[in-house]
Amino acid sequence: MIRSILTVLLILLLAAALAAGLAWQSYRSFEQSSLQHDRPARLWLAPGATLGTLARELQRLGLTEVDWRWRLFGRLHQPLLRAGEYELPVGSSPLQLIGQLERGQVVAHRLTIVEGWTVKRLRRELAADSRLAQTAREYGEDELMRRLGCSDCYAEGWFLPETYSFQRGDRDLDLLARAHRAMRNELDQAWKNRTRESPLQTREELLVLASLIEAETMIDEEREVVSGVFVRRLQLGMRLQTDPTVVYGIDGAFDGRIRRVHLSTDHPWNTYTRHGLPPTPIGLPGAASLQAAAHPADGDALYFVARGDGSHHFSATLAEHNRAVARYILGRQ
Repeated sequence: MIRSILTVLLILLLAAALAAGLAWQSYRSFEQSSLQHDRPARLWLAPGATLGTLARELQRLGLTEVDWRWRLFGRLHQPLLRAGEYELPVGSSPLQLIGQLERGQVVAHRLTIVEGWTVKRLRRELAADSRLAQTAREYGEDELMRRLGCSDCYAEGWFLPETYSFQRGDRDLDLLARAHRAMRNELDQAWKNRTRESPLQTREELLVLASLIEAETMIDEEREVVSGVFVRRLQLGMRLQTDPTVVYGIDGAFDGRIRRVHLSTDHPWNTYTRHGLPPTPIGLPGAASLQAAAHPADGDALYFVARGDGSHHFSATLAEHNRAVARYILGRQ
C-alpha cells in the first residue's frame, strides 16, 4: 500500500517537473520570440504606464497575446519603462522591446524653421503640428517673449532657422526657447566678429539688417554683396528702398505684386518712405545672413535688381541700374 502511494507521488512529482520544464521552456521561447508584425510599428507609452499597460497596448495593436508569460516576465525583470513614442523594428522580441523602453530610445521627430519665415508663419506651423504639446498658442508675442526671458525683444527675427529634433509630446514653448537661445548665440558671435567699420550700432541693428539680406537673396555668394549695398546706402544717408520691407508692413490682403501705391504708403517698415533701417526685423534670418550682415562686401554697388532666375544684377550708378531694370523687369513684363 505504502509502495503504491510512493509510486503515485513520484509520478505526480515527475509530471509536475515535466510541466514546469515545459512551461519554463515556453517562457524562454517567449522572451526571444518575435512580436507579430511584418512591418515597423509605432507605440506610444504614456507616463506612468506599467508592464500590464504595455502588454495590453501591444495586444490592441495585434502584436502579441496577453497571457501568463507577460506576468512572469514582469515579476522576473521588473522593468522601469520610460514614457514616449517608440518605433518597433520587425523581428523585435519582448526582451529587446523592454530594453528599448528602459533605455528610452524614443522616436526623434524633426521640425525645420525655414530662413525668411516670419514669426507669425513659425507660430502657425507649430500650432498645426500635432506632435507637439500646444502650450504657447494663446500667448501674444509680448507675453511669449517674456516667458522666453527676453521681455525687451520684439518677437520678429529672434528665432534661428534650423532643423530641431524633438520627441512627441514635447512643448512648443520648449522648442521656441531652443530656437531663441540658438539665435542669441549666433547673433552674439556675428556681432563679436563683425567688421569694425560697420555703421551698425547694436546687435539688434545687425539682426534687422540680416533679415533684409535674407529677404532679398537666397544665393549664398550674393549675401555679403547685398549687405555691402545696404551698408553703403546707410553710410551715404540714402534710403534702402528694399521691397520686402514694403510688403512686411502691408496691412490686409496682398496679391504678391508691389504697386506704386504700396511704395508710397508710409508705415514704420517702408524703406522707400523712411531713412535708415526698419525698427524691427522683417523675418527670421539664417546664420549665413547674420554673417553677411557682420561682413559686408567691399565695392561700389549701390543698386541691385532681380534677374528673374534668383540672382541679381548689381550697379554702381543710377543710370546703370535703370538700364538693368529696363532689361530684367520691363523687358520681362
